[in-house]
Amino acid sequence: MIIGLVGKVEKKEPTFVHLNVGGVIYEVFVSVNCSSEIKEKEIRLHTTHIIREDNEALYGFVDINEKRMFDTLIKINGVGPKVAMAICSTFKPETFVQIVEQSNLSMLKKVPGIGPKSASRILVELGDFKLDSGGKTVSGAHQEAQMALESLGFKKEHISKVLSECESDNTADLVKEALRKIQKIK
Repeated sequence: MIIGLVGKVEKKEPTFVHLNVGGVIYEVFVSVNCSSEIKEKEIRLHTTHIIREDNEALYGFVDINEKRMFDTLIKINGVGPKVAMAICSTFKPETFVQIVEQSNLSMLKKVPGIGPKSASRILVELGDFKLDSGGKTVSGAHQEAQMALESLGFKKEHISKVLSECESDNTADLVKEALRKIQKIK
């Protein structure tokens, strides 16, 4: 499973990039929002690798929250990667969270490929969708630290509270700092 790529942009279009990673060029589908954020020649993308019996595709994201939004959307019955990418192209993650919280059906129906039934299903299934416990964007290091601590068996509410108090800026230091703070709580 390919979860991320670091490489040189060979070609960039609004919906995909060709990324040269060590001499191998990958076609990675991106949202319009993600494409507009790619300004450097050397980039890092978080990816979702989807393998089907007749197709294999990589979907890339500069913002980890956009990846989380995409991954959550494709789990909904009737929402495939194309529709999820259309949603990611139409709304930034922060805006999408507000749409879900407000159950704003009319805004969601503005996305190409989404009708009233699909919009309703998405809003019902994502009723508790948040970027983190406070609804704010979190850094990739915070996201990775949260996943690492969850895999160790800590509860999400404890992890979010502790990580919000941490000052480190890389994953390893965040996990160490959070573990020290969690031990003091217990």
